[in-house]
Amino acid sequence: MKSPHINILIILLIAVFSCEKDFASFDSEVINSDNAINFSTNSLEYNLTTKSEMVNPVQTNNLPSFLLGSYNHPQFGRSNSSFVGQMVPSEYNHDFGDNVVLDSVVLTIPYFSRGIDTSEEGDITYEIDSVYGNEPIKISVYRNNFFFRTFDPFSNFDTSQSYYSNGSLSVEEIIDVAQLEGELLFEIDDFTPSANQINLTQIDTSGNTYVSQRLAPALRFKLNNPNDNFWETNFFENEGNQVLTNEPNFKEFFRGLFIKIESNSEGSIMLLNFASSNTKLTIHYTSDNTNIGDSDTGSVDDIETNQHEYVMNFSGNLINLFDNENPIDVGLIDQSIGNENIYLKGGEGIISTLDLFSGFITDDSGEEISEFDHFKQFFYDEVSDEPIRIVNEAYIEFFVNQNFSNDDEPERIYIYNYEQNTALIDYFLDQSVSSLTINAKINHLEPLVRDSLDDDKGIKYKIRITEHLNNLILRDSTNAKLALGVISDVASVQNYKILNDSETEDKRLASGVILSPKGTILHGNLSPEVDKRPKIKIYYTEPED
Repeated sequence: MKSPHINILIILLIAVFSCEKDFASFDSEVINSDNAINFSTNSLEYNLTTKSEMVNPVQTNNLPSFLLGSYNHPQFGRSNSSFVGQMVPSEYNHDFGDNVVLDSVVLTIPYFSRGIDTSEEGDITYEIDSVYGNEPIKISVYRNNFFFRTFDPFSNFDTSQSYYSNGSLSVEEIIDVAQLEGELLFEIDDFTPSANQINLTQIDTSGNTYVSQRLAPALRFKLNNPNDNFWETNFFENEGNQVLTNEPNFKEFFRGLFIKIESNSEGSIMLLNFASSNTKLTIHYTSDNTNIGDSDTGSVDDIETNQHEYVMNFSGNLINLFDNENPIDVGLIDQSIGNENIYLKGGEGIISTLDLFSGFITDDSGEEISEFDHFKQFFYDEVSDEPIRIVNEAYIEFFVNQNFSNDDEPERIYIYNYEQNTALIDYFLDQSVSSLTINAKINHLEPLVRDSLDDDKGIKYKIRITEHLNNLILRDSTNAKLALGVISDVASVQNYKILNDSETEDKRLASGVILSPKGTILHGNLSPEVDKRPKIKIYYTEPED
């Protein structure tokens, strides 16, 4: 099987070669001929039809990162995002030593953050990214009791098992949440994310406290010890046991952690960096080490008590579980000819499909033809098999419906081929890159324009589809249905499956859409504010006789 990256490269090379071939003769007349042709630039518009669509549960195992928290949207209601993940130790057959005494057990999961200032003492001021809201949430950490299999038994064990946002493995098999809630290891009713540096302290020989380690902002909890022996019984007393000797046995024995989220307030939600080396569960303990004084006689000099660590990392199936409370059901809205409002929400949310060139137009002969046929005839002469006009720029503007209150409009939206589950060619050709994804792909997917005079209210999004339309003209590409979604990270467009009971339909969603908690409402093709209806706007050049 070819790598998807190789396929994309081949497509781009074909596109570039085809463009050069298609325009070679036309450009040579314009630029090189002594009798240069004069050009005029004009514009025209075409219609599109928008229909919002509820998203079925989406695959959430092994996403590039994971959401944790609660987000309350003024129109779409509350969405809670919990997490469950398998774990493995950093070392098998660990020797805990003699006279083992538990000190503490600490769970650490960093935020995405960056340092913006450093003091003379070495303290760093951080800015955390992808944290939305600042109201408290309830977090409960359980030992997970459900075994997550690696392969799908209904695919001859040659396909990885998929896990979905509603806790299902398939349409028929759904995990009972009670199976995830083993021993309760930690609980906090009023957690709020913090951008503060974490200082770990120790006491020196003089009894003075000092900072021994500085950590970037993280979700960091000291876990409880149920029955005062949970960690000792499961780990220290199992030293040498088969359950701690290899990965399959360990994952069957200790099935990881379930981090459950609940909230009754506006809440807060955060994107956590599970890929960080600092994401771990650490058992701190002391034990005795025997020092041998004489290697020949084996005489014992002394016995020292030292501090040690037993570290576990998240590995295997890591899964987001979404719970939407009181969502808008767009399936109850009549959208037979489009809609007044485009509803968009990330996660297990709402997307909108787009049918381009959905109207009809009367041509010069008085015959009514589809807008798509008019578009192709207008730009391409089938008799000479050559383009007769050049598309300089084509875009769609989507206006925010400010009649709906929303103080947290998403910065970006994403357009893709709904039928093929792929980004448009404009996405791959857009070379605007940045270390901050808010500044990436801004030629194709322009960030939200805000009103600087009115509380930074969202005004509109602009999406350029110039090369997509050129493909329709020059390479006779199919006018496929497109789709629109809210996206948190425009670089995260790898696709994950949408749960469907149809064996023939394979719908997928970009990870950046799945990991966006936000939502927005835009003007649709039937909006009563006609000037804010989305249109395909094309600026083109044609030679003047």
